[in-house]
Amino acid sequence: MTLLILLVVFLLLDLSVRFYLAQRQIRHVRQHRSHVPVEFSHHISLHSHQRAADYTIARTQMRIFEGLIEAAFVVILLLLGGLQQLDSFWAQLIQNEWMRQLALVGSVLGLSALLHLPFTIWRIFRLEQRFGFNRTTWRLFISDQIKGLCLTLLLGAPLLLAVLWLMQSAGHFWPWWAWGLWVGFSLLIMWLFPSVIAPMFNEFKPLTRESLKIRIKQLSERCGFHITGLFVMDGSKRSAHGNAYFTGIGNNKRIVFFDTLLNKLNDEEIEAVLAHELGHFTHRHIAKRMALSFGLALVFFLLLGWLSQQVWFYTDLGVVPQLGRPNDGLALVLFLLTMPIFTFWAGPLFSYLSRKDEYQADAFAAQHTSAQALIQALIKLYDDNAATLTPDPLHSAYYDSHPAATERVQFLKHIHETN
Repeated sequence: MTLLILLVVFLLLDLSVRFYLAQRQIRHVRQHRSHVPVEFSHHISLHSHQRAADYTIARTQMRIFEGLIEAAFVVILLLLGGLQQLDSFWAQLIQNEWMRQLALVGSVLGLSALLHLPFTIWRIFRLEQRFGFNRTTWRLFISDQIKGLCLTLLLGAPLLLAVLWLMQSAGHFWPWWAWGLWVGFSLLIMWLFPSVIAPMFNEFKPLTRESLKIRIKQLSERCGFHITGLFVMDGSKRSAHGNAYFTGIGNNKRIVFFDTLLNKLNDEEIEAVLAHELGHFTHRHIAKRMALSFGLALVFFLLLGWLSQQVWFYTDLGVVPQLGRPNDGLALVLFLLTMPIFTFWAGPLFSYLSRKDEYQADAFAAQHTSAQALIQALIKLYDDNAATLTPDPLHSAYYDSHPAATERVQFLKHIHETN
């Protein structure tokens, strides 16, 4: 029962922290809704600022409710015997051990996906629609869901079967083999994503704006960086939000601009945004994050390898292992359900590291292009994406992967003034 008590304590702590921070965010944004911060008053109207405040509050309120439903799902499975009933159901229905365990893990993941589906629908067709961002049609949404499901089955099911086979057949060293498989699979997905997976959902065209291509060529020469694979994505068919990102590994790397971004920013501002993305690459942020994620994956696999051999890991969490039958799938489900709860406190650390990377990328962009151009680009993106300019500091420190708008602009202004 000790593990169950700890789980309940951590779950209540997680919910309490989420609720407290959400209430702080809502209260802080409402308190600053009536006036635009001085740094942005000449660029963002009061109407846009209030729209961003209302959008932030609506999203935060939705996340509160979503968090409660997620917690209820864990309670039903572990505290109320739902997982035990699922395990018994598949044990009676399926005799093949591989298919039985695959069905158990798949059913839990499927139920979780179904649980989140109404929130996804609400977010796209009510929340995003209300604030003028949604451009996704029902036909496109259904198509995306079907494609996502097919990819999950095509790629995820073989991976899961391979991990279950290793857990049963590779002895005490199975966590190392499974980790190696996971690393290889992750690298393969990263390599395939730009040219195979992403084009299944969006259309990518080479950047053709000549004036911008000249700027980018000059930027690459200044940075000593050979840029290949500049693409424009038709993000506007789903959303009015603008963005840019770096994707891929090896010889299959791409820098992708949303078409909405190109329509909102001028060439100098886009050059600054691109320099920011190059800053991530130059400082090896992506490689460092990959190394960190792979290192943590190894720790988790080793921990799972030990826990799966402990009877109390099952019984304390409300399930009885199948006697004389493999319980690797059950151990995997228990691990996937409980680890996010026990490790929720680590979120702020990763948020801090991400914000640190963003500052480095901003400094790189300011060094090789114009800090003022990046400031103007950020202000336009804050305005167009309805990003709040006045987040609660504690909420921002806990959750946000990017610095708050005011802090980021002040940082760039300081660089501009000192250069």
